[in-house]
Amino acid sequence: MTDSWANTSIAGVDLHLELRGSGLRSGLMDALRDAVRTGRLAPGTRLPSSRSLAADLGIARNTVADAYAELVAEGWLTARQGSGTRVARRAAPRRAAPAAPRTRPVVRGPAYSLMPGTPDLAAFPRAQWLTAARRALTAAPHEAFGYGDPRGRIELRTVLADYLARARGVYADPRRIIVCSGFVHGLSLLGKVLAARGVRAVATEAYGLDVHRNLLTGAGLRTPALAVDARGTRTEDLAELSAPAGARGVGAVLLTPAHQFPTGVALHPDRRAAVVDWARGTGGLIVEDDYDGEFRYDRQPVGALQGLDPERVVYVGTASKSLAPGLRLGWLVLPEELTGDVVAAKGEVEWASSALDQLTLAEFIASGAYDRHVRSMRLRYRRRRDQLVEALADRAPGISVSGIAAGLHAVLELPAGSERSVVGAAAWQGLALEGMSHFTHPSAPPGRDALVVGYATPPDSAWTGALDALCRVLP
Repeated sequence: MTDSWANTSIAGVDLHLELRGSGLRSGLMDALRDAVRTGRLAPGTRLPSSRSLAADLGIARNTVADAYAELVAEGWLTARQGSGTRVARRAAPRRAAPAAPRTRPVVRGPAYSLMPGTPDLAAFPRAQWLTAARRALTAAPHEAFGYGDPRGRIELRTVLADYLARARGVYADPRRIIVCSGFVHGLSLLGKVLAARGVRAVATEAYGLDVHRNLLTGAGLRTPALAVDARGTRTEDLAELSAPAGARGVGAVLLTPAHQFPTGVALHPDRRAAVVDWARGTGGLIVEDDYDGEFRYDRQPVGALQGLDPERVVYVGTASKSLAPGLRLGWLVLPEELTGDVVAAKGEVEWASSALDQLTLAEFIASGAYDRHVRSMRLRYRRRRDQLVEALADRAPGISVSGIAAGLHAVLELPAGSERSVVGAAAWQGLALEGMSHFTHPSAPPGRDALVVGYATPPDSAWTGALDALCRVLP
């Protein structure tokens, strides 16, 4: 149908309708909305029957009937048997305040994400968590609803002590466990305590998260870098850094020994021994970030470093990778001499983590649901990693995967000088990716070009699409 115009009159109001092919119904609806909005059709005005208006406009009756029905559903019109179709009686709308000018365009998120550091959130065990929450709530003592112990609920600390000893080889007395709201919260507490004790520098790995370095810097601590190679972090360099001629007094070191983030290598046994010897000889402290130590796919997970010397290692774990970061639950297992200072730094009451969430996690672990969930996710993530390796071998044979078979991310080695262009190409494809350079310590020399691919992040429905998008942008 060619474009045409039609006029009709309702209750003395002329409606000018643009009739355009399939737009007959929408044109009629727009004209009626505008007449009501501007007050040309007053509330209570009776409209002609669909048959009469259709004949007047020269269009199908069903078109008019459908338009009336849609406007009734939207609230513009009312329809009662015996009373016909009328303009709805509504309060006059308030004049909206002028909209503030938009200073920048709205940016849509990527279609796919392979960013590291996040588990598959769609796999959170909702039903099992709900069961644990009901049991925990039923059994919770009345005092659990008050201001709690700053160390956290004793139920959770007791269960964690047993679990960590069994699963990670950690020596954990409930009296030396402090519940926190995640690794960043735990590290902030340690930073305050170390600075108050006169520590001036905390050595960090040459690759890691800037948020951790910035947090320590904010506490007044320097963060000299320790190089990382195929055997993990070069802990033997700590002797030089802690000497007066070195970085002026390194008193602690932050490590990810089970699965270095983000390079993916495990700390060699010789270097594990070296860092413990350094701590014993200097009175230094080791902060062990065991962020994904439960997920190893080629062998049994290596036990935590803390087991070698519980008095010189602070073990930090969280539920962020095993369950979900939104739970905001983590824990510090502290040397005895440090426990009182960390409790004092946290405050007089528990303010960071919900008592009910703590009780739920305690029940979740005690019932065996946590172990079952970790086993299930270990199989899921191993399958994801295997699929990633297979896809690369088939579609990008020049790209290799480095690091041990563990955790929630893999490192993809790239040709020299290509990292920035690959990350940019991924963004154009709607794929969120991060390169190795993003995680490099500011004082460390430039490293190799690589991608840090979080294969756990996408839900199952998006995994194939994310993998396809990744392979398209690889050189």
